[in-house]
Amino acid sequence: MTTQELLAASAKYLANTYARFPIVLERGQGVRLWDSDGKEYLDFVGGIAVDALGHCHPRMVEAIRTQAERLIHVSNLYHIEPQIRLAQLLCEHSFADRAFFCNSGAEANEAAIKLARKHAKDHWSTDRFEIIVMRHSFHGRTLATVTATGNEKYWHGFEPLMPGFKHVPYNDLKAVERAMDSRTCAILVEPVQGEGGVNVPGDEYLPGLRRLCDQAGVLLILDEVQSGIGRTGKLFAYQHWGVTPDIMTLAKALAGGIPMGAMLAKESVAASFVPGSHASTFGGTPFVSAVAHAVLSTIIQEDLPGHAARVGKYLLDRLVALQEKHRVVTTVRGRGLILGMEVSVPARTIVSGCMERGLLVLTAGDNVVRFVPPLIVTETDVDRAVRIVEEVLNGLPH
Repeated sequence: MTTQELLAASAKYLANTYARFPIVLERGQGVRLWDSDGKEYLDFVGGIAVDALGHCHPRMVEAIRTQAERLIHVSNLYHIEPQIRLAQLLCEHSFADRAFFCNSGAEANEAAIKLARKHAKDHWSTDRFEIIVMRHSFHGRTLATVTATGNEKYWHGFEPLMPGFKHVPYNDLKAVERAMDSRTCAILVEPVQGEGGVNVPGDEYLPGLRRLCDQAGVLLILDEVQSGIGRTGKLFAYQHWGVTPDIMTLAKALAGGIPMGAMLAKESVAASFVPGSHASTFGGTPFVSAVAHAVLSTIIQEDLPGHAARVGKYLLDRLVALQEKHRVVTTVRGRGLILGMEVSVPARTIVSGCMERGLLVLTAGDNVVRFVPPLIVTETDVDRAVRIVEEVLNGLPH
């Protein structure tokens, strides 16, 4: 099919749930992609912070090939060797003692919400079920996680929303303290907000949340679906602040592009999940677990978090230099390889201009251009990307 035929078929047969750009991506290698017309793009979207090793990384491809020839699915009625090895790797490199596997970030957050409520009922009282969540957050598209999401645009048409969530401003300890009461069972927060604008909290915020949780006897849940797996310059973002969560959720980069989510928890908390409490037919299959183990072990062995810190700092400096030259750029922020450039024009205008010139970036809200390239990106790639961004900025009306 030609590109136009593919676009016509997409418009005819697919649910109209995405405002897609008019290109069809067909193949990739490293940090580059090619569309159905053969045009090359530098990929600073990475599948929305998913393709940590870029496209067609040899270790990932080999893991896919090897496991596909061995065993793909058996269900969690049985022990699964790759799943066990992945759980061990995650626990040995984090705060956690136990791992639960699922298929997405939304499912991981659903599991965390259920575990927090179950833990509260096991240890405290039946009316302790509320979770404090943050404005401008994003936790998923299920009914529970969209309710937890602190952005009203995702709620419209799905009311009534689920009870049990209190929204407070991000990076505001006083607001959290005021919201806590005898019904609070947990605080759910992204260490770095991704979809909400690439917002990085102050140095005292996460330690302050940990302190409030300890004082009140409630759980701290960190949503690291986007910030985890090396993205911020540490394997997990919470490590920047020296805090230890009770529960953490992961997805996106965990299996490098194969759908997978995980919920990690301390032993004392995970104990509230017993056989029958929660489950997932496709969670942690032999196939996806083997791929995720290959991805995660590569990230750890090659110190890609450290690489993300260095190249991310280089990209941040280059974007700050653009800010100094272009008044349309109002703020540059982020950590590691999750960076946001806030602009005074619709961010989609810049995203579209970059795409036309062979660079893929994305938005984070209406006025933030987001950069989340594969963790293998180089300074040479950054130079090329920034040149394209500057070309777009130069073309904007002054």
